[in-house]
Amino acid sequence: MKYRNWLDDWLENYIKPSSKTKTYTRYVEIVNQHINPRLGEYEMDDLSPIIIQKFITQLLQNGNLKTGGGLSPNSVNSIISVIQGSLETANRLGLCKEYTADKIKRPKISEKQVTCFNPTEQKKIEQAVLEHKKVKTFGILLCLYTGLRIGELLALEWTDIDFQKGELSVNKTCHDGKNSNGTYCRITEKPKTISSIRVIPLPKQITPLLRDLRKKTDSKYVISNGNKEIAVRSYQKTFSSLLQKLHIPHKGFHALRHTFATRALECGMDVKTLSEILGHKNPTITLNRYVHSLMEHKKEMMNKLGKFL
Repeated sequence: MKYRNWLDDWLENYIKPSSKTKTYTRYVEIVNQHINPRLGEYEMDDLSPIIIQKFITQLLQNGNLKTGGGLSPNSVNSIISVIQGSLETANRLGLCKEYTADKIKRPKISEKQVTCFNPTEQKKIEQAVLEHKKVKTFGILLCLYTGLRIGELLALEWTDIDFQKGELSVNKTCHDGKNSNGTYCRITEKPKTISSIRVIPLPKQITPLLRDLRKKTDSKYVISNGNKEIAVRSYQKTFSSLLQKLHIPHKGFHALRHTFATRALECGMDVKTLSEILGHKNPTITLNRYVHSLMEHKKEMMNKLGKFL
């Protein structure tokens, strides 16, 4: 069987029924854009580790379809996961004699440098949001004090907030996608991992602001545009426009989450607690991601000690 024919079956019957819509859509893109054009015509039994390894090398050198340059190790590893998953299932079903894709050498992934806003920039952002007094932009402030991801923020409903306990429940997320008719829409789903389902204590300064916000809106969503739900890309543009108006160098929306984590560590929050609030699988992920922030804070504390000498 040709690999492209099996990939169609695998996506439709093994990935689509058991995966999130976003995962399925991403896998379809990977297959159509990268795998089928270069490996699709091979018979599955002919896909040796050497052939796949050469394909990986090509991706690292010129796999970026927009620039003609190489793809990042992260992107290439995502493609490898699709290849390995599809071939492993094919072997299990007896559609290919041997499973050898586990002999592939993956490119090394280095932890991305965390970018966050410094205290001065953070104060500017907070003041601008509070002065605007808009329901839509309040989400920026909420992310700075809870570490929510953008999909979690926009999917947040008023029923997820317990004002008496001062807690916020994360039990769903959203992303931009297409419906069955091919029309662009916002898709809401359960979080990808169990650890992402969590309860976050609200800082006491945020709770009264949320109470005031609740009085201004009839929407079921905490962050909305009138009664309309907001698309992820639209909210990212709103954030970029705010930074531009404040003359703050551009950073992605995720920098708000990194800023929350960095400030939390600077205030002495332990890594395990921070990990649970962020919804990481384990504290090691948190530690590896924010080790630079921890070290900078330690240096600052040591320098303060030096003032007594």
